[in-house]
Amino acid sequence: MKKKAFITGISGQDGSYLAELLVEKDYDVYGIIRRHSIAESQETRIDHLVSSGLVKTDYGDLLDNSSLYKLLALIKPDEIYNLGAQSHVRVSFDVPQFTLQTNMIGTLNLLEAYRSICPKSKFYQASSSEMFGNEIDEDGFQRETTAMKPVSPYGCSKLAAYCIVRNYRNSYNLFASNGILFNHESPRRGENFVTAKIARGAAAIHKKQKDKLELGNLDASRDWGHSKDYVNAMHKMLQHHEPDEFVISSKESHTVRDFCEAAFSHVGLDYNDYVVQNPKFMRPEELKTLKGDSTKARKALEWEPEYNFKSLVSDMVDHWSTELDKRVP
Repeated sequence: MKKKAFITGISGQDGSYLAELLVEKDYDVYGIIRRHSIAESQETRIDHLVSSGLVKTDYGDLLDNSSLYKLLALIKPDEIYNLGAQSHVRVSFDVPQFTLQTNMIGTLNLLEAYRSICPKSKFYQASSSEMFGNEIDEDGFQRETTAMKPVSPYGCSKLAAYCIVRNYRNSYNLFASNGILFNHESPRRGENFVTAKIARGAAAIHKKQKDKLELGNLDASRDWGHSKDYVNAMHKMLQHHEPDEFVISSKESHTVRDFCEAAFSHVGLDYNDYVVQNPKFMRPEELKTLKGDSTKARKALEWEPEYNFKSLVSDMVDHWSTELDKRVP
């Protein structure tokens, strides 16, 4: 009998790649979407799966208990992947209450439905490296045992959800794992994220569709991987013999400036000639460096990423070069 998976946030970057992966593995895949989450280009991320009948979706919301109970009772999934969230760190300073409600209370609602309806299922929680804040171990890495002191409403909301998942696992004997994912990008990354802005900007400037790119802090350093690799790790966590916490990362750190250099170099340009800093894109409080030690996941889950930093950036710039051609009237 086929396994059944239920994905919140299925129309997002990670949700769409995860849905594709699970379809390839012969799962019956179900997803929940909010009515306003299919604006912009998000619907196109899963349209090919929905139109072909490979994925089934229904409207619902992490803040609507009735929709969660109804869908879990109907589907009775073997695996639940909670990827739904307000996931933009900068935006979380503008809408802190909504961020906390969606990311923490939404997770609690789903855990309650899971515990009540299908407690034998396995549960994956999308946690974040933003939970660490500026805490870092002596060797320069963040890992599962590193102290967590977030510096954004988003990071705080994710830490609260992380803790309640651990609490429910221990209190109710649930198979519930936290994936502490460091920054991961792809051609499907939302256009308001800095990596997508850079990739699109480099492609647009190369095509002479714009003449400059405005960004915030160029010296923030992040551990960037590819979403395709990271959703593979999510699946592996739920195939592990026991639930746990796992850091998923590339084990390298690059600055926003490095990302600019790689993106513009890919199209034969020097980013210094086009990138300017604009204070309005600065965060009230900024993380300095994120670099994850994913040794535990690589050993226990036998997980290895296929993309490196250069191939990630190239993939995103190439996508936007093609996409911008389609948008020319």
